[in-house]
Amino acid sequence: MSRKVSVSAARRGEIAAEKVRAKSAKTADSFQNLIAKLGIGTDNISSAGTYGFNPITRERTLLEWIHRGSWLAGLAIDIVPDDMTRNGCEVIGIAAEDARKVQEEAVALNVWSELRDTAAWGRLYGGAIGVHLVDGQNYETPLRVDSIGKGQYKGILALDRWQVTPSVEDLVSEPGPAMGRPKFYTVMDSAPGLRRQKIHYTRCIRMEGNRLPWQQRMVENLWGESILERVYDRLIAFDSTTAGAAQLVYKSYIRTYAIENLRELASSGGEALNGLASYISMMARFQSLEGVTLIDSKDKFEAHQHGAFGGLADVLIQFGQQISGAIQIPLVRLFGQSPVGMNSTGESDLKTYYENVTNQQNRELKPGVTTTFRCICHSLGIKTGDGFAIRFRPLWLLTEKDRAEIAVAVTQTIEAGVNMGVPQDVALRELQGSSSVTGVWSHITEETIDAADDEVQPPPAEQEQFGVQPGGQAFRGTKTAA
Repeated sequence: MSRKVSVSAARRGEIAAEKVRAKSAKTADSFQNLIAKLGIGTDNISSAGTYGFNPITRERTLLEWIHRGSWLAGLAIDIVPDDMTRNGCEVIGIAAEDARKVQEEAVALNVWSELRDTAAWGRLYGGAIGVHLVDGQNYETPLRVDSIGKGQYKGILALDRWQVTPSVEDLVSEPGPAMGRPKFYTVMDSAPGLRRQKIHYTRCIRMEGNRLPWQQRMVENLWGESILERVYDRLIAFDSTTAGAAQLVYKSYIRTYAIENLRELASSGGEALNGLASYISMMARFQSLEGVTLIDSKDKFEAHQHGAFGGLADVLIQFGQQISGAIQIPLVRLFGQSPVGMNSTGESDLKTYYENVTNQQNRELKPGVTTTFRCICHSLGIKTGDGFAIRFRPLWLLTEKDRAEIAVAVTQTIEAGVNMGVPQDVALRELQGSSSVTGVWSHITEETIDAADDEVQPPPAEQEQFGVQPGGQAFRGTKTAA
């Protein structure tokens, strides 16, 4: 009986030991080796590393000094907004002649420049708004595009976060993309226009830099973060290395001249020191490849050449790559330099970058730009229906050869569709739509499309059965009689 009790007690001890081992063997979030002092959390130097809080977004003057004084930071702010607005957009859903008038009016009202500034100051300060300027309307009321009369729309005014005060206590409560954002923005006296005006959020195009989680947004008055805050330390490292390399140039070749009793000469001054200075000046003036340096037999002359330039280029490239990756602008666009490496052209980097810019256009600019062009249409007396939309022009431009190949493929596809029974007006509409990419068929007007046959053509076999040549009426441009 005692043996059974001892066995049970031993088994219980083993089970308890296994539980302890299982508990100690649980996988942690990071690798650790306590004996070798490897990994975060062990007794090593890396474990002392952490991340601090350096909110330079709140330092307006510092951000402005960086933007003005650092060419790299200036490009980091300006490049993306420039690319987002430099090619404009196409207007869809209205007549071609009306679309041309709208585009001309957008240029006259300086719309794209103000949109560019709104995006740029949003990236620099962490927030900005572009206000729709509608003459004769109360800015405190919601914007109703259909209420804009002829000639009332006057463009956009870009205001940064330091020129407006958001209503942090009065937020948008209606379900939608603006829910949780400030309902009103009060313009401060330091703004260039609309001073002391209370502006409803529907009249604003809101842009932010880096979006923040809710708790941090409340700290920043519901704005975002400057894109310079995350790369501030890398900008300091890059500029420090550049300035240090420039400083080394002055010390790349140093000559030393050891003079006996120099300390006594310097302390006594007078004619002796002046004579030494004249002698050194004469040595520097006459020393050359063919010159001769005369020194006293007790003096010592040495030349030291500094050779610490070898790795600076690699260090600068590494810092530049870190900044490039942090702000998502490729080196070929940020530094304007050709990429290094076999068969490297930079095209793939630029294509990826332009795709990212297109995503930002559709995510951040498209709603505001669509409202802007609707306002311009109503200000010109042009009606906008359900089919009205805008489409940003591509940033990556095709070559003439690529355009020609696409035009041939599109035309053949549409022609095949017509032979299969697609109505003529649909085919002409497709050709007109492809003109923005191919550059051909751009002279197809709405009148030509309206005059085209809108009835479905029978398949070629049926056309032959009724004595009609297949595709014979594909583009005659006349309506079929009822």
